Amino acid sequence: MEKIKIELKWALIFIGMSLLWMVLEKMLGLHSTHIDKHMYLTNLYAIPAILVYVLALKDKKKNYYNGDMSYKQGFISGLIITIIVTVFAPLTQWIISTVITPEYFPNVIAHSVETGYHNSLEEAEAYFNLKSYILQATVGTFIMGVITSAIVGLFVRTKSNG
Repeated sequence: MEKIKIELKWALIFIGMSLLWMVLEKMLGLHSTHIDKHMYLTNLYAIPAILVYVLALKDKKKNYYNGDMSYKQGFISGLIITIIVTVFAPLTQWIISTVITPEYFPNVIAHSVETGYHNSLEEAEAYFNLKSYILQATVGTFIMGVITSAIVGLFVRTKSNG
């Protein structure tokens, strides 16, 4: 457990940041009044998500590898964070959908049918529901985490260490 203490800390920070991001989206009306802007503005989430990975790998480099971290070590550290966050993705999505913003699904379903994004209420309901979002969150978290780990690992590694 000592070997992954830093990764565990940053995975929990990442989960906390994700929950706070959803609170912010809700407060800004992106799940209700301004739901028409949600599809675009929610992508800004990538900025703090990447920042958390950068800070996590810098922390690992400085405090575990004494400032000398290879690409492989950085990538593996990011991968461990990704696995932890992915394991908690269903719970995180459940908290978002049932506690933070339970009105999101009805609002986005109505909006997607009104705008023609989905052809019918049934089609929209089949896509915008807790089961679908838990699956999307779990798969998406893993894929984006692996990609982010691979890229951030390149920038945070000790350059002479490969």
